Amino acid sequence: MASETYMPGPICLIENVKGQLMINQEALKILSAITDPVVVVAIVGLYRTGKSYLMNKLAGKQKGFSLGATVQSHTKGIWMWCVPHPKMADHTLVLLDTEGLGDVEKGDNQNDSWIFALAILLSSTFVYNSMGTINQQAMDQLHYVTELTNRIRAKSSPEENEIEDSAEFVSFFPDFVWTLRDFSLDLEIDGQPVSADEYLDAALKLKQGTSKKDKNFNLPRLCIRKFFPKKKCFIFDRPTHRKKLAQLETLHDDQLDSEFVQQVAEFCSYIFSYSKVKTLSGGIKVNGPRLESLGLTYVNAISSGDLPCMENAVLALAQIENSAAVQKALAHYDQKMKQKVQLPTETLMELLDLHRDCEREAIEVFIKHSFKDVDQLFQKELGTQLETRRDNFHEQNLKASSDRCSALLQDIFSPLEENVKQGIYSKPGGYRLFIQKIEELKKKYYLEPRKGIQAEEILQKYLKSKEDVTDTILQTDQTLTEKEKEIEVERVKAESAEATAKMLEEMQRKNEQLMEQKEKSYQEHVKQLTEKMEKDRAQMQQEQERIIALKLQVSTVAPPLGFCFCFSLPSS
Repeated sequence: MASETYMPGPICLIENVKGQLMINQEALKILSAITDPVVVVAIVGLYRTGKSYLMNKLAGKQKGFSLGATVQSHTKGIWMWCVPHPKMADHTLVLLDTEGLGDVEKGDNQNDSWIFALAILLSSTFVYNSMGTINQQAMDQLHYVTELTNRIRAKSSPEENEIEDSAEFVSFFPDFVWTLRDFSLDLEIDGQPVSADEYLDAALKLKQGTSKKDKNFNLPRLCIRKFFPKKKCFIFDRPTHRKKLAQLETLHDDQLDSEFVQQVAEFCSYIFSYSKVKTLSGGIKVNGPRLESLGLTYVNAISSGDLPCMENAVLALAQIENSAAVQKALAHYDQKMKQKVQLPTETLMELLDLHRDCEREAIEVFIKHSFKDVDQLFQKELGTQLETRRDNFHEQNLKASSDRCSALLQDIFSPLEENVKQGIYSKPGGYRLFIQKIEELKKKYYLEPRKGIQAEEILQKYLKSKEDVTDTILQTDQTLTEKEKEIEVERVKAESAEATAKMLEEMQRKNEQLMEQKEKSYQEHVKQLTEKMEKDRAQMQQEQERIIALKLQVSTVAPPLGFCFCFSLPSS
């Protein structure tokens, strides 16, 4: 955080309007943006004692907190200036300048007591600024410290008539620094030089005695010793001549008393080096939003007529912080689940594993940003909300899977549905073809990736929704098949009759052919026999003719003796 760009000058944190303390919302916005731990230095003291000058020096500026130049109290309420810590990286120095105590214009010190108490409650280093030496008058002016137990409570419900434990009460208190302005005495006690711290210790010594006067003397000293275990003292010479004090904002160091300049430098160095981070019980470091919450809680308590309670403030802060921690954890869970989960997941276990990983990270975020989670109430609330988110993701996963599977089924099975509409399967044997096609499409569906955990259920629902269609196709198939069987029987009978007729016809034809062949054979035989007979007759005739011829020859030529010719004619 750069002071020039983030907070160039002080702003009123707690306004004092006619004795009523009110928190300034603009200042709270500034605090809410400071995520670094804060070192809170508050300064209080009588008006016109130069408090604002020291705070400007701590801010590293010549001007800032209004110094004023009259006898009237110039600062009203509590003003805040947040600057980067000059020696602690990633820390913010929060300077609180309070209105002057003891302003006669206010009439009573009721308002002063609340300003004093708030400065203690909000700071980690409490600077009390006064003029001159530590004497009884100075102690009397510090009577506000004696009223702290009447202004602040450590616990919300201390037991009746029980004095609050001092250690617990003081554990909330800041370190105490007393700055003595225009100190003109020599630091000596009994003729021996002493340090400013030794001077303060000596001034806080108690008197031995029980008289009222002794008690009045001891009371403020006892309260300072009791409430502020760590104490520091600084003395400052007069910075310049009285007439130039009104110009203090414009004077450079070389125009001021050199001792004063050195003393201011030592004071600032101590504050920068030893002022601690504002810390709550349990070692909880305060940042801007936590300081914002504390301021709101304390001012609201005062405005309602109650006493600021440190325990209540811490509980209220814990309520705010833990509620915010729950939201941060849930936001982290949502972000991680969004990055890691691709819906639908193939299995429920895949989703649950991712949930467990993100849940573990979310709990780590919660633990980092929470504190004083009494009985782990907020962590339990986180667990409940994470379970709800897990269930929501499960529902989203189911829907994503259902939508994906339904779209796939529509894409894969729509051609089949169209074929059904066109009556492709309304025929004998259509049912078998229909079932075969469904099995093919189911295999195609199963091969599609990332269907999710509803894959089988959506498929079965789809198939169940088509049972009427399947039954219709089956009934149609059965009806058509019975008719086809009857037709087939008739067809077979017809074919059989036709075959018989054809066979008979063929047999007839063959018989006719056989008879014809027989006739042809007979005729051929007769023909051959006739031809043979004709041939034999011809041969016989030729033989007869030859015999006759021979006879004629014989008769002409006498045959030799002793031969006798005998002829026989064939019978006709």
